[in-house]
Amino acid sequence: MSEINRVRDDICRVGASLFNRGLTAGSSGNISVRLSDGGWLMTPTNASLGALDPDRLSLFDASGTLLSGDAPTKEAFLHFSMYGERADAGAVVHLHSSHATAVSILRDVDPQDALPALTAYYVMRIGRLPLVPYFAPGDPNLAHAVKALASRHHAVLLANHGPVVAGASLVNAQYAMEELEETAKLFLMLQNHVLRTLTPEQVADLRQRFHLA
Repeated sequence: MSEINRVRDDICRVGASLFNRGLTAGSSGNISVRLSDGGWLMTPTNASLGALDPDRLSLFDASGTLLSGDAPTKEAFLHFSMYGERADAGAVVHLHSSHATAVSILRDVDPQDALPALTAYYVMRIGRLPLVPYFAPGDPNLAHAVKALASRHHAVLLANHGPVVAGASLVNAQYAMEELEETAKLFLMLQNHVLRTLTPEQVADLRQRFHLA
């Protein structure tokens, strides 16, 4: 199987998995993968991640020109903002997942780090999660805001919108997104309780043990 056909199948498989487990709904959410020739495959606009057609995925060349497939997601600029700042990014996943989006709506969220270090795996897969200020969908200022953070953070939370996560591979991006959503769920469940988060020393130890940036 050629690389491009394998990636097409991988995107459809991951999309269906995310949709079937309720991590995205309707036509929300989008996925992209960087190809070895520098181009990208991306989910189309107005497409459900639960019913993707591999032949209709949007194919871009290395310059960002659409070569084939349906028109890309309207949020393609979020993906390109991540790729442009992160040479290590092999895939990007953006969802409107319920718990992470709920956290993005909370008034007192720390804009420098929207979720506390509740578990070691959150620290290992996400690290810090800055909150991007609200912009209307499609506003070019949202792309600029994401771009300003992408070189230092592979995951960001868009205010009143949802998370964007880049990974070295599609599987890495998927797992990180799932860890983010589960941590957001824990955080919301623990509201009005006194939290015992990981200490700064414990977080530093994890970063050293697992060579985290």
